[in-house]
Amino acid sequence: MANRAYNFNAGPAALPLEVLQQAQEEFVDFRGNGMSLMEMSHRGAVYEGVHRETEQLLRELLGIPDGYKVLFIQGGASTQFAMVPMNLLQPGKVASYIDTGSWAGKAIKEAKLFGQTAIAASSEKDKYNRIPSAAELQIAPDSAYVHLTSNETIEGTQWQEYPDTGSVPLVADMSSDILCRPLNVSKFGLIYAGAQKNLGPSGVTIVIIREDLIGNPSMPVPTMLRYDTHAKNDSLYNTPPTFAIYMTNLVLKWVKAQGGAAAVEKANRAKAKLLYEAIDQSGGFYRGFADPGSRSIMNVTFRMASEELEKLFVKESEAEGFVGLKGHRSVGGLRASIYNAVPLASVQALVEFMAEFKRRHG
Repeated sequence: MANRAYNFNAGPAALPLEVLQQAQEEFVDFRGNGMSLMEMSHRGAVYEGVHRETEQLLRELLGIPDGYKVLFIQGGASTQFAMVPMNLLQPGKVASYIDTGSWAGKAIKEAKLFGQTAIAASSEKDKYNRIPSAAELQIAPDSAYVHLTSNETIEGTQWQEYPDTGSVPLVADMSSDILCRPLNVSKFGLIYAGAQKNLGPSGVTIVIIREDLIGNPSMPVPTMLRYDTHAKNDSLYNTPPTFAIYMTNLVLKWVKAQGGAAAVEKANRAKAKLLYEAIDQSGGFYRGFADPGSRSIMNVTFRMASEELEKLFVKESEAEGFVGLKGHRSVGGLRASIYNAVPLASVQALVEFMAEFKRRHG
């Protein structure tokens, strides 16, 4: 479609055009059933088929081994910030967190409501422009788990390699980079991710949890906030976000058609390389925020000489059909989110715009 925007939104984010078109075709009459999937009972055979297929696609594409449950939960990562300590923090134990930026900070804030927390490492003194090294980690011996944020959407930093936490379960918020590259799920006790960046639309959160971590919480926890509730009922305890799960199903099929996680990673790295080179070779006109060793391949953050110039960049880019390049309100600057569904052509167009903007205003 010639009139599609160059979508660099941080989330909800770009979806593959093929997925949107298929959803459009099936919207009114889903596979000859005379109604939309949104109108169907979540207890019916048609929807249950979609539900279970979505789980199997996730297991296949992420290589999820036996011994893990895949759950579809509502409430986004923000609800998981509370569910993790409510379910995993035991008496006499500490919730250890790696403080890498805005989203890690929100997870830490929630955990403090439910018990003792500890900071295993932090990059705050560097304004969160990098991911702490493995040597910096100091994990409390009485830790119930260690929590990290795989990719900081706002600061544009990403874990290049995940730390070894030994016998202490590693918990990860992968909302903004899940399925951007192959993943060794067995390194983690629990992974959660809001779908609205790489997996589908907003409304469903994916939780991948090791079965031995599913049990009776040590504190009173409402039924809907217990992992065992969702695990025992195959994520059908209550009405799930059926359309969001269906859209995730289509996105996963699209990823599989691209060649899976390895092929998607190759495409993502090509997009990121193109954009970071445009920044680094601009002679200082554009300045990358994240330390080169911690740069995200999902969210590219950069600054310019003044806020006025950045505002002009956003204004002129919007006039040319670019969407979502303004940095998060908490840190300012500029940000291009180049998730799986953002095509290389959009990044090429952005790089061309950046060169022309520099020519006119440099």
